[in-house]
Amino acid sequence: MKKKILLAVDGSNHSKNAVKYAYKISLLVKGLSYTLFNVQPPVSWYVREEAPQDARARARAELEKINRNNAEEARRFLEEFKALMVGLGEDEDRIDAVTQPKVEGTAKDILDYARKGAYDAIVVSRRGHSLLKEVFMGSISSNLLEHARNIPVWVVDGDVTSAKILLTADGSESSLRAVEHLCFMVGNNPGIQLTLFHVIIEKSAPGAFTVDGLIEDFVMMEEDRQHIEDFHARTRRMFKAAGIPEDRIEIKKTWRSGNVGKTIMAEVKKGDYGTVVVGRRGVNRAFFMGSVSKYVLNHTEGRALWVVS
Repeated sequence: MKKKILLAVDGSNHSKNAVKYAYKISLLVKGLSYTLFNVQPPVSWYVREEAPQDARARARAELEKINRNNAEEARRFLEEFKALMVGLGEDEDRIDAVTQPKVEGTAKDILDYARKGAYDAIVVSRRGHSLLKEVFMGSISSNLLEHARNIPVWVVDGDVTSAKILLTADGSESSLRAVEHLCFMVGNNPGIQLTLFHVIIEKSAPGAFTVDGLIEDFVMMEEDRQHIEDFHARTRRMFKAAGIPEDRIEIKKTWRSGNVGKTIMAEVKKGDYGTVVVGRRGVNRAFFMGSVSKYVLNHTEGRALWVVS
């Protein structure tokens, strides 16, 4: 089946960085295609609906002019972005460019297009042209993370330079889907280094033991220990099936120190990771993710965040 990535862009340099990031990290995926997608900015509701009767004709003419200008500007920067990807080495035939007026809302329009087209990921910049646009784009990325279902969302902030990826594993089915998505997108890229990062939440009955030789002096319930072992076994099989050698994979663990999101971001900064991958839903036991994606998004400067349902 053909695999596709939807690149939601607004013409800013931040969007350009997101496009470059998405291409570089997925460049070895066989048969992958891309769609550069832009939702044109809306025109004034007042101009459309509330202009005085004697000014309606003039208002409609102005509205049509604004719409034409928006469409022309979108086509211009979409062609520029397409040329950028071709310059990086992508086949022009595997890049589509689509622009449309805003229908229900920028995030909603992006999601609707992605669902109808059965895209495998949505890529969006966390920032825009200006300070106001940055707030706007931040709202769009937050809405995408909030409402996307069964479509991974990649939010890119700035020029991501590190090829290291941190997968925050909590043992849930959502985490396993994140592993699967990661295997497909970067499995063939030998320059990518992967780390599975476990945030252990609860201590319980006395009696320390080890899991795969990784956890020492940790106190957990037997059920939680078994959950970890099962998760590791399943992820090893998935990595092996994707052709990812063990020397590209590291497993780390830590006890939670306050907020889970803070714990994750402390590790991200310490290890200089360029990409953070989280599952949307957690299991709320020895592993825990819950809704930390918003915290990570708000603190992911110069990095990318993937959220997988």
